[in-house]
Amino acid sequence: MHQLAKFAILAAGIGFSTAAGAQTKWDMPVPYGDTNFHTQNIVQFADDVKTATDGGLEITVHSNGSLFKHPDIKNAVRQGLAQIGEILGSRLSNENPIYEADSIPFLATSYDDARKLYDASKDVLAAKLEEQGLQLLFSVPWPPQGIYTKKEVAAIDDLKGLKMRAYNAATERLAQLAGALPTQVEVPDLPTAFATGRVEAMVTSPSTGANSKVWDFLSHYSDAQAWLPRNMVFVNKAAFEALPEDQQTAVLEAAATAETRGWEASVKETEEQTQVLKDNGITVTAPSQELKDGLAAIGKTMADEWVAKAGDEGKAVLDAYRN
Repeated sequence: MHQLAKFAILAAGIGFSTAAGAQTKWDMPVPYGDTNFHTQNIVQFADDVKTATDGGLEITVHSNGSLFKHPDIKNAVRQGLAQIGEILGSRLSNENPIYEADSIPFLATSYDDARKLYDASKDVLAAKLEEQGLQLLFSVPWPPQGIYTKKEVAAIDDLKGLKMRAYNAATERLAQLAGALPTQVEVPDLPTAFATGRVEAMVTSPSTGANSKVWDFLSHYSDAQAWLPRNMVFVNKAAFEALPEDQQTAVLEAAATAETRGWEASVKETEEQTQVLKDNGITVTAPSQELKDGLAAIGKTMADEWVAKAGDEGKAVLDAYRN
């Protein structure tokens, strides 16, 4: 009843009482498990907010899709069923292509380039979320994406006919252009999907590979560094504006700190988790020139397709990034 009452007040646009001594509690659904560096960064963010507000604002992090599944998190926050949440930004590409700028293969293939691309697109992303009553707080990249398979991949043709895990429109398109068969699978379901033959290959980060213990069902990792997709953390604007000003400031400051810490953690994560893959018997290779050329050709096709979809707004983002 308490949650329903809180939601009713929010929906009425009144906000809820934050008088002296009152405590505001927020629920924060996130899609990844407790060992994931994104989740750990968010738990630290929640602790920072609690400390800075002397317990006036408490954020409970619900990991691993336990409160809302990944596809439902954004709408849950939008509707006020949760006040704050995290998603992989490119999941929203069907709403607007701008959300998948970070998932165009071989556009931004280093942390420096990924940062430039984020800076070029940040204002547009924030504006799109704001149209839906959401406020962008921070965004953190995954390690660069590589190709996981049960055999060595020396050229794009080696992926033909394989059932390839897709997690957004960009990975689905990449699979199609490579001649593979895209199959939508969420991270928690990866081991079962591979064990049952539902998928045979995937493009994802060293983190997801290590967290999923891919050595139980795969043998090869090509460190293709295809792109660095980002997660976004956003808040229900009405819930945020219902906070007293000092608590709003505390949230924004903790978010800025979490963004910096998250980017640093991602770099460290790349090195550590790639080593974990090697230590557990995964054959880690740099992509051959032939594979690089094939992936670059796919990347060019996808960049051209993206600009055609994203129009002037997308072109402006790419121009700002390239200049």
